[in-house]
This record gives sequence, structure tokens and C-alpha cells, in this order.
Amino acid sequence: MTFNELKPQVESIISNNNSVDERLLAICELLEEHIPHYNWVGFYFRNGNKEELKLGPYVGAPTDHTIIPFGKGICGQVAVSNQNFVVPDVSAQDNYIACSITVKAEIVIPIFVNGDNIGQIDIDSNTPDPFTEEDERFLEFVCEKVAGIL
Repeated sequence: MTFNELKPQVESIISNNNSVDERLLAICELLEEHIPHYNWVGFYFRNGNKEELKLGPYVGAPTDHTIIPFGKGICGQVAVSNQNFVVPDVSAQDNYIACSITVKAEIVIPIFVNGDNIGQIDIDSNTPDPFTEEDERFLEFVCEKVAGIL
């Protein structure tokens, strides 16, 4: 399924009356199911006023990384930089927090509400260098829609 075919499905999930966590989980499931190189899809959010991220809804292998300090790993770096981070080869990253030995690449896109970086979508891939500019634009779209329900 193409990104353009997935956009109306994302909008449909966002607009239903389920809880925020149920909608976020449904988005994770949608992306993981329909995009072959998305092997772990999840959301991290700022943990109150702390300088750390807390794991929200996700699909994929269980992770021990439920709390990530700002600056640590790819997710922690995005919390500080406020910018997309595409990692074609996680083994080449000094500050990578390994979740699984099968992960080869990662993409993290921040979520902004009223100009504040309040969280991010994090995607791991077992495929080397799979993420394109199309992935970035699509995930920015997803994050904009998610921001509207937070």
C-alpha cells in the first residue's frame, strides 16, 4: 500500500472516538502492517517536565527502553535537536541504543504541539538503508495529524 493510500486511513483513525492511546496504537498497527520495512513502530513522549522520553503505544518486539534520557540514542537526540533523524545504518551510530540485533536502520520524526517538541514517532527497520524522503514526508504527515489529538 502506498503512502498516499495510507493517509486517509490515518485520518480516519485520528477522527474516531477511541482514546488517544487506542488511536496511536491503531496507527502503529496500520504502519507496521502495510509498510514492509517498518518492523517496529512506536511513540515516545516527553515524561512530564523531566528531560526524558517515556514509551507510549507501539507494535513490534518488546523493548526495555521505556524511558530514554534526552540526548541518549536516536530518540533522545531528536528530543534535543527538534529535527528528523534518519539512520541508514545503526551500527555506524556512536549514540545508538540497540533494541534488537535485527534492527539495521531507524527513523525518528518529532511531534510538535504549539511549537513544542512533545514526542516522536520512532520506526526501526530490519532492512539496511530503507528510508527515503517519501518516508520522511509521510511520517511528518502522521505526526501533524497526531499532534491534533494531543
